[in-house]
Amino acid sequence: MARTALQMSVKELAEAATVSTNTIVRFERGEELKPRTVADIRSVFEHAGVTFIDGDYAGSGGPGVRLNK
Repeated sequence: MARTALQMSVKELAEAATVSTNTIVRFERGEELKPRTVADIRSVFEHAGVTFIDGDYAGSGGPGVRLNK
């Protein structure tokens, strides 16, 4: 969701997070990655103005993202 909201391509995100495009594809599929890799990707999003929203599916609508800009 965050990548789409920022209109970033897989390649752009991979370059910004210094990971391979295959890693981004695996991340978006929900495959398990090293915690450091996930932190690097999250850091790119947060630096670009994304806030991650925690939530449960019972009442708050579930997790999501918000653009700060």
